[in-house]
Amino acid sequence: MAASNQNLIGLPRAELENWFAATGEKPFRARQLMRWLYERGEVDWTAMSDLSLNLRETLATSVSLQLPAVDTRAQSADGTVKWSLDVGSGQRVEMVFIPEARRGTLCVSSQVGCAMDCPFCATGRQGFNRNLSAAEIVGQVVLAGRELGLEQGASRVTNVVFMGMGEPLANFRELVRACDVLTDDFGFGLSRRRVTVSTSGLVPQIDRLAAVSNVALAISLHAATDDLRDELVPINRKHPIAELLAACWDYAARTNSKQVTFEYIMLDGVNDSLGQARQLASLLQGHPAKVNLIPFNPVAGTPYGRTPQPRVDAFRKVLMDRGIVTVTRRPRGDDIDAACGQLAGSLRNKVRTPLSEKTMHTVNRT
Repeated sequence: MAASNQNLIGLPRAELENWFAATGEKPFRARQLMRWLYERGEVDWTAMSDLSLNLRETLATSVSLQLPAVDTRAQSADGTVKWSLDVGSGQRVEMVFIPEARRGTLCVSSQVGCAMDCPFCATGRQGFNRNLSAAEIVGQVVLAGRELGLEQGASRVTNVVFMGMGEPLANFRELVRACDVLTDDFGFGLSRRRVTVSTSGLVPQIDRLAAVSNVALAISLHAATDDLRDELVPINRKHPIAELLAACWDYAARTNSKQVTFEYIMLDGVNDSLGQARQLASLLQGHPAKVNLIPFNPVAGTPYGRTPQPRVDAFRKVLMDRGIVTVTRRPRGDDIDAACGQLAGSLRNKVRTPLSEKTMHTVNRT
């Protein structure tokens, strides 16, 4: 087995079985390794006692089990934890763990930066550098499990959401590979409802995702009309709301999903009127939709403010009265800039230009 320095973390089971077979080993070695990595969070070859000593020695000198390096770790007063991770060449991404009574949600990044150019988001304002590999994505989950430890004999990470830095569907191949590991019984064994992919609205990739995966889908909507959404979520100029919603309802039907989640950041005086609530209700009523109303979290340099709570409550009542399941999220980790829209990381050689038609065309071909 020649040295390759290949990182075996993040390889879906079929790829890992093929890799072992190509090296002359039995394919079941892949399942053994996955149990060590994802059930136990073990990355030390010497501890993997059901692999032969010769195999462990060979693997230790030919491939790697490399996790992202922790640059900083901060903990909020509410228990939220944020890590800044060094992914090489001066680049850093961030991931966040949100503890709750019955679940622990890990928010992972899929790109170094983001090209979607949403003006209310700290990541979008930083520009874009590169996609993360499946190894770097899955490595975040392994790392968080190791950092957090077990609670009552089980991993504290029960849900994984692709809501960190980047547009997940613009990194389609690596996203799907990572989701395969997250939902594999020999991987993390998460149910499809416990893995959520959030997108700003890349319609062709939503269609592709329905063909290869059945994870939960969330849409960063934030507006009920194309004029406003063109401003807040520029990819809307390429894929307007009617086209996006058609893809969502098709995704729900093809994957037998109970609902698609629509994220709606409440921006004071921008998208939070009762008339806009009625417009949103008209779009979603009668469809498998759930709405998350998200308080805007301060981002330096943006002109937006947070909608006052009474107006959020009134907005929610309009939706609820129309039969649309609506939840108001409470801010978590905003004292450490870990709340929704605040993740920034650190980029070098970044692209800061607005999302052009050429960029959107390139994204749609990923």
